[in-house]
Amino acid sequence: MLGVAPAARTPDRGESPRSGGNRKDDKAEADGRLMAAVAAGEAGAFRQVVDAELQRVLAVARRVLGNDGEAEDVAQEALLRLWQQAANWRAGEARIRTWLHRVAVNLSIDRLRRRREESDDAAPERAAPGGQQRRIEARDLARAVDQALQALPERQRIALALFHYEGASMAEVADAMETSPDAVESLLGRGRRALKGLLADRWREMLPDDET
Repeated sequence: MLGVAPAARTPDRGESPRSGGNRKDDKAEADGRLMAAVAAGEAGAFRQVVDAELQRVLAVARRVLGNDGEAEDVAQEALLRLWQQAANWRAGEARIRTWLHRVAVNLSIDRLRRRREESDDAAPERAAPGGQQRRIEARDLARAVDQALQALPERQRIALALFHYEGASMAEVADAMETSPDAVESLLGRGRRALKGLLADRWREMLPDDET
């Protein structure tokens, strides 16, 4: 029932107003209540999540994959996983949007990896021995890089995958990861250094020194 909102209370002397950080906590708590409603099977609760988040998840997946059909598959899978997670959701500790974003990016990166593997497997074997050897070496390098990427912290892995595999700009990566370009630059720098250590002298074949 609609009613007149009560007048805002003037804080008592010495009482501090609510901080911006607490507003973030409030959103996480509100998400917790919504996920509890989803877990309880309340009509319309999951539809509320879908209506609020579907387009954003689709946009993230499209940005990574560049394919509308695959992006729709990723968005549906991410939302299905959220629904399955509802009963185990930790109220106050996570935002629905952040959780979905992370899952969508990881699912998209998995699809990129499968694309490369399928492309390698489908490559014709008619080349001369020298060309064939180079293809084998390139395939081995790609797999080594994939393995090294999986060993990185998640945000470094996502930043590197978007920037290097998909050719996204620093601003586009920042938008996809909901952070600033400066933060992305820092993630890329740390990720490159970590890859250099993991891949030893092979890393320059993937990541040249001149990064612009």
